[in-house]
Amino acid sequence: MAYENTDGCIAGAATGGTGAGAGAEPGMSDSLRTFGAFVQALREHAGFSREEFGDLVRFSKHTVASIEQGRRMPDRDFVERAEEALGNTGALRKAAPHLTRQAGLASWFRQWARLETQAVTLWTYECRVIPGLLQTERYARAVTVSVPPVKDEEQVAKQVTARLERHQLFERKPPIAFSFIVEQALIERGTGGPDVMRELLDSLLERSLQFNVELQIMPRYQPDHAGFDGPLMLLESQDNKWFGYAEGQRGGMLISDPKEVSITLQRYAKLRSQALTSEDSRSLLKQLRGAL
Repeated sequence: MAYENTDGCIAGAATGGTGAGAGAEPGMSDSLRTFGAFVQALREHAGFSREEFGDLVRFSKHTVASIEQGRRMPDRDFVERAEEALGNTGALRKAAPHLTRQAGLASWFRQWARLETQAVTLWTYECRVIPGLLQTERYARAVTVSVPPVKDEEQVAKQVTARLERHQLFERKPPIAFSFIVEQALIERGTGGPDVMRELLDSLLERSLQFNVELQIMPRYQPDHAGFDGPLMLLESQDNKWFGYAEGQRGGMLISDPKEVSITLQRYAKLRSQALTSEDSRSLLKQLRGAL
């Protein structure tokens, strides 16, 4: 099959979008909590405090605590170093690929989120909302509360927190090569008001300077446009296999069939050629920032 339907229906999770009804609220991170409890049990059995264990795996004690409490997805470096520190049983390596439930993310997006953590390349084209990986907290909150159904503060906070936690991908080692193509209209829409947009533009300009990030703006006037079928995402795994992802109002699809992935890659390549260069995109962002 060309498309693998994921198992939930909260719209907009990939981009930091909107969230759906109460029946589609993301579940708690049961697998993360189980994994974390297992790490804690192994650590305590080995006689390490969190600080001592953190020194061994080269993560802070706060990060260790977050993983043990099921609040953070462990990355590959943590799993490998924890294995070495805790006896090389292989248990953590075998368990890590099954960590697919991340609180605050749509259930159908969690499979993609898991693939993201192991990606070497990650590309995103967005025509509806600023991609979640580029959102500020205030922008993410404005987007989350804008679209029905009405959410209480706990639901909003959970979704915003999950979205922002994905920003850790920017600091991952080895680094991921990011490419973003964002429609100019998304910035000019003014989501959240002038203050929110000023903060967002400052963040976009700062992020665009990061060595492993390419940010391009698709100008308003572009008669020949390869993105008419909507937003898309692509990633390259560590074994150099490519996957695509597409989502709509209340669902998402993981694209794994090589022919369909090839078509998605062709579309993204054309979008890159149609968008402004990175340098021209920065100039436009500065111009838009100055106009606020």
